[in-house]
Amino acid sequence: MLTAFILPQGIVSAAGTYNYAEALQKAIYFYECQQAGPLPEWNRVEWRGDATMNDEVLGGWYDAGDHVKFNLPMAYSAAMLGWALYEYGDGIEASGQREYLERNLAFALDYLVACDRGDSVVYQIGAGNPDHKWWGSAEVIEKEMERPYYVGKGSCVVGQMAAALAVGSIVLDNPTYLKHAKSLFNLADTTRSDSTYTEADGFYSSHSGFWDELLWSATWLYLATGDEFYLEKAESYIPKLNRQNQTTDIEYQWAHCWDDCHYGAMILLARATGKEEYHRFAQMHLDWWTPQGHNGKSVSYTAGGLAHLDTWGPLRYATTAAFLALVYSDSITDTALKQKYYNFAKSQIDYALGSNPDKRSYVIGFGNNPPQRPHHRTAHGTWLDKRDIPDKHRHVLYGALVGGPGKDDSYKDDIEDYVKNEVATDYNAGFVGVLCRMTAEYGGTPLANFPTPEEREDEFFVEASINQNGEHYTEIKALLNNRSSWPARLIKDLSYNYYVDLTEVFEAGYTVDDIKVTIGYCESGMDVEISPLTKLEGNIYYINISYVDGTNICPIGQEQYSAELQFRIAAPPGTKFWDPSNDFSFQGLTKEVTKTIYMPVYDGTTRIFGEVPGGVDPNPTPTQTVPTPTPDNKNKVGDINGDGKINSTDLTILKRHVLKVTILTDSNKLLAADLNGDGNVNSTDVTLMNRYLLGIINTFPVK
Repeated sequence: MLTAFILPQGIVSAAGTYNYAEALQKAIYFYECQQAGPLPEWNRVEWRGDATMNDEVLGGWYDAGDHVKFNLPMAYSAAMLGWALYEYGDGIEASGQREYLERNLAFALDYLVACDRGDSVVYQIGAGNPDHKWWGSAEVIEKEMERPYYVGKGSCVVGQMAAALAVGSIVLDNPTYLKHAKSLFNLADTTRSDSTYTEADGFYSSHSGFWDELLWSATWLYLATGDEFYLEKAESYIPKLNRQNQTTDIEYQWAHCWDDCHYGAMILLARATGKEEYHRFAQMHLDWWTPQGHNGKSVSYTAGGLAHLDTWGPLRYATTAAFLALVYSDSITDTALKQKYYNFAKSQIDYALGSNPDKRSYVIGFGNNPPQRPHHRTAHGTWLDKRDIPDKHRHVLYGALVGGPGKDDSYKDDIEDYVKNEVATDYNAGFVGVLCRMTAEYGGTPLANFPTPEEREDEFFVEASINQNGEHYTEIKALLNNRSSWPARLIKDLSYNYYVDLTEVFEAGYTVDDIKVTIGYCESGMDVEISPLTKLEGNIYYINISYVDGTNICPIGQEQYSAELQFRIAAPPGTKFWDPSNDFSFQGLTKEVTKTIYMPVYDGTTRIFGEVPGGVDPNPTPTQTVPTPTPDNKNKVGDINGDGKINSTDLTILKRHVLKVTILTDSNKLLAADLNGDGNVNSTDVTLMNRYLLGIINTFPVK
């Protein structure tokens, strides 16, 4: 059933307007930004980490800028990615993007399989209203709220899951997917009710009912198996479909989407059966989407040429309609119709990529003047539960198609405008399909070493001020910050040091035991321990302020992202020799709270921020021993995942190891990650990898 894409005869096309292969590369990458649970090794997003690890079912995609896993739009999106591969998988092979699309599809389908409980499914994880009230990163949401899960057997969501697994079984040649597709279809068809699909109401209510999902899934099962049973099932549902404005016509004046899949199913049936009534419906629907319309009626168009169906996600609807138009036009011989549908499709994808009145791209990180402020929590990277802090996104959400402009072609790049600046897995689904088709025709050049490593901000640090400064003491106010976002994360063994020079103490005839350290104020809810003064070297001593559970300092809101402590270092009362001016950590402190590099922060014994006197840490970080190279150590230096390439995937794996997000244990991978051959895998290797991928160096200095 799968054939290589060849530009159909009768289509007249000019040169490609945009680098469609680059757009496809980035549109697929967006799905990696949405991954939940333990991230696969191949995930390329340096600012994402394992998240929601206590969910009832791990994995899947977060729906949009939020963190709920809604199976109805997730399964629809997976089905559409599968359909793109079904039609144009061979056509995108040369671009190198097929493998990325396949593994992102498999990631979602594996989750859907895990949600199958035989007589029911887990159809949602996370509660919509509480989730949408909080603004923070996915990796730390479980410190803010619990994530309930919901089980049911609503035919709409079960049918959609069956459809996704059926198409996935074809394009990924996976019998497990087909087995679950069959059983889920049987459950949906036997149930024929959405009464247990309730928790998504107000977010993803099944407005169209469930007959379209039964039609959609039966059609894909027919294509997957060739079994006439599924074709008969599919055709039996057609009389049940909604009608257009009280006519006898099947509803054709809307769009193929997560809620209603009968449009795509009818096009598939028209091609599979050749029946005139199915072709007639396909042409009515697609004609209605073109400027010429059907029987004098068409979708609304903006002055700039966008087919504008709805306020919410008009680009999503237009690009999905474009995908259907291309699929259908590629299957017919009527040259006039082929050209009309092709012209419509190309006009819509090009509008999204920059051929619009503002001459701007509506795809983040692509083209001219793309959006930079999408309504997406994790990409924004706040630590305060606020959409206006920071005032710009800390991360680029490459490839995400935003909702799009209003009917007057107007658009504002505003994080608060969740209508025009929303992003979602279903927004990108049909969009990816169009880009596959355009890439198959025009080619293009994906970016090398994509994505470019981001310039990171300080994530863990101390802000401090002089609270009081007397003749015999110094009192410091310190706030330990967790503003992490590469990825947002929690550290259990979090601490910082304060360094003093006791030369004047010893010259006055006193000892270290005469200097007392006391806590004046500790922020409520924080269990802190402060060490005695401990010698570093010479007359330099330090105190260590550690938090019994550093994960309570977390970037989830105003009260949690930092912990305040006031501590006093004092000589005996009545003495006057105390002098903080020579203390390493006193440098730069004033009465105003400010960030200081002289109070270094530690994750256990690993310094993660700041400087130390003489470059000497009190407890050197234990190094992980890299095995001695042997003939069995096959990975090339830098090629950590052993795929024969050195690229951004290897950089991501290396960073996660150094950040202790995912520890490398395989000896081959450890050897490949030791870029300078010093027997350690650390931040030096990360720097070398960055320089290599940016072209600053072309080889690694292996010793």
